[in-house]
Amino acid sequence: MSGAAECLADVGARLGEGPVWVAAEQALYWVDILGSRAFRWHAHEGLRDIAVERPACSLLPRASGGFIGGGYDGFIAVDADFAVAVLADPEPDHPGNRFNDGKIDRAGRLWAGTMDRAERAASGSLYRMDRDLSWRRIDSGYRVTNGPAFSRNGRVMYHTDSARQTVYAFDLAEDGSVGERRVHLQFGEGDGYPDGMTVDAEDCLWIAFWDGWCVRRFSPAGERLAQLAVPVQRPTSVAFGGAGLDELFVTSAARDLTPEELEAQPQAGGLFRLRPGVTGIAELPFAG
Repeated sequence: MSGAAECLADVGARLGEGPVWVAAEQALYWVDILGSRAFRWHAHEGLRDIAVERPACSLLPRASGGFIGGGYDGFIAVDADFAVAVLADPEPDHPGNRFNDGKIDRAGRLWAGTMDRAERAASGSLYRMDRDLSWRRIDSGYRVTNGPAFSRNGRVMYHTDSARQTVYAFDLAEDGSVGERRVHLQFGEGDGYPDGMTVDAEDCLWIAFWDGWCVRRFSPAGERLAQLAVPVQRPTSVAFGGAGLDELFVTSAARDLTPEELEAQPQAGGLFRLRPGVTGIAELPFAG
């Protein structure tokens, strides 16, 4: 498990996030939350840079077409032309919040977390949206939500509070209800901040570490198994893709880096690819 990270798209995203492999297109999509952009990368067709009319914080494919995810104003739907419509605003009482990361579980439900845009207040919550577009608040008290990710069998959900350097785990029932939150991984000074994550076919958790210059792999028991370097300080999220799901795509951010830091890492905000020697799990579209 080795190999250098390859920059596939030097897009200079201020806050690149949310990579998702769309198997039907053999293409990777991701967003620049602060740049109001979305990107599509295809091995043969190259890069498409898409202006988005209102910020999208996550984009996940829908079985009915287009995408679903979270934005600044609530849950959003995005059509094939990247027109954005708000589906529901679960937090009208928190105008300083926005959605952050989101994922689809093994049953086709959307899970997404909110956060304080200033990253100070613990005003963020974790939500579940079902296929009928009804939603429910599942957990609260987060500063910077990230993830989530799901075990291979779908019975464990991982969710992160990046500001607290903590990855939590929940038991997840077939009906979408969750058990009590528990600490799964705790990090400290010098580790960086756990950000976006995914699970591989061996049920191990891959996490991008903001200010950590790396992605790390952990066993289901929480043992660190591998650390792969990336040439940027702020990797933000990871997703498996490629025809064999054996490529690990890594998004990154250039936000708040000094001119000197940007000179030392000119590809900050780019999309990178690693070949970790393991494969991912085929992700489902949102069922609604």
